[in-house]
Amino acid sequence: MSLQSSLRCLWAGMALCAGASLWAGEVEVLHYWTSGGEAKSVAELKGMMAQRGHTWRDFTVTGGGGQNAMAVLKQRVLAGNAPAAANIKGPAIQEWAELNVLTSLDAMASFERWDEVLPKVVADQMKYKGRYVAVPVNVHRVNWLWANSAVLKKAGVATLPKNYDEFFAAADKIKAAGFVAVAHGGQDWQDFTVFESVVLGVAGPAFYDKALVKLDRAALSSDEMKKSLEVFRRIKGYTDDKSLGRDWNVTTEMVINGKAGFQFMGDWAKGEFLAAGQTPGKDFTCSAAPGTDKAYTFNVDSFAMFQLKGWEAQKAQGYLAYLLMGKDFQEKFNLRKGSIPVRLGMPMDKFDECAKTSSKDFVATSASGTLVPSVAHGMALSSAQQAAMRSAVSEFWNNDKLTVNDALSKLLAVSAPKQK
Repeated sequence: MSLQSSLRCLWAGMALCAGASLWAGEVEVLHYWTSGGEAKSVAELKGMMAQRGHTWRDFTVTGGGGQNAMAVLKQRVLAGNAPAAANIKGPAIQEWAELNVLTSLDAMASFERWDEVLPKVVADQMKYKGRYVAVPVNVHRVNWLWANSAVLKKAGVATLPKNYDEFFAAADKIKAAGFVAVAHGGQDWQDFTVFESVVLGVAGPAFYDKALVKLDRAALSSDEMKKSLEVFRRIKGYTDDKSLGRDWNVTTEMVINGKAGFQFMGDWAKGEFLAAGQTPGKDFTCSAAPGTDKAYTFNVDSFAMFQLKGWEAQKAQGYLAYLLMGKDFQEKFNLRKGSIPVRLGMPMDKFDECAKTSSKDFVATSASGTLVPSVAHGMALSSAQQAAMRSAVSEFWNNDKLTVNDALSKLLAVSAPKQK
């Protein structure tokens, strides 16, 4: 074995070596990849693990939208029976790390140069006190505006809106033509998905970071926030009266079927268009939400790696981390998921036009400092703060009697110091 191979074995924990099967082990993984394309990706990942002699076991807990799974996970971890990895993201990674139950991935991250292939804002979320404890697998862009091309043509909308003046002008035309201008599902996370895109488009990424990520009280009570709330409420007037409680994918079907013109939603919506046999740029369009073409709100799926006792299990875990960040898996998984690789510099020739735009903007915003975490999707605040922000915004959306100042007061109530 060469010196380089020897060092690779040392730094990456033997998992990458030709003789890794001598230390074959089992990885138990908590994940939510159950849809068609995601399930195929998991099957492929299992096959890659099996080639090294490792076995994969799904950690499954049904119901509760993931909350039940987190409760069972915590019980097992505290009892000393942790799985190898769990699908955890954003500040929740730090919360688990504070319990001293996550393992350091710094050796592999250093050898594989993760700091060079990940944007700093993403890499920082994978670390605790400067050390990698989680692996990112993809990037979803949240600040998208989806549109039905035929509806826009029938309504006389020739160009996609670049700002909210243009958006409302287009929405008026769509409404006058007999369509629902804005397809929206009235659930708190969907309300906040629209709201954060409005804040980003009205006031810019620096303000977004100050107000929604850092919860700065001056920003939360500013004229920019007031204007954002006014624009947000105005959008509601272009939705239909059956939106309350409607799931996002059912809402996307309204755009797909030509019943609605626009939808604010992350790029997981693209999977619904593609599954319906539609082509981007022809049957539907993807563009940055008004005013946000130079910014990017990200939602990153990641896996936190737990401390394991057995040598074989540790080696299998190390190889799993290596595969998840590898170019091969990042390409295959994201082609099916609708997202893009989190690694910078990945070839995008196999991806569709929406993904190519997303990748170009991801690289550009990571360089310009306008890549910001999605609050709506758990990338910026503690779980308690996120829930409180969602509730305040959703209440404002649903209760026309609440004034903008009422909403400001509710947002300010959330602006206690962030949990450390």
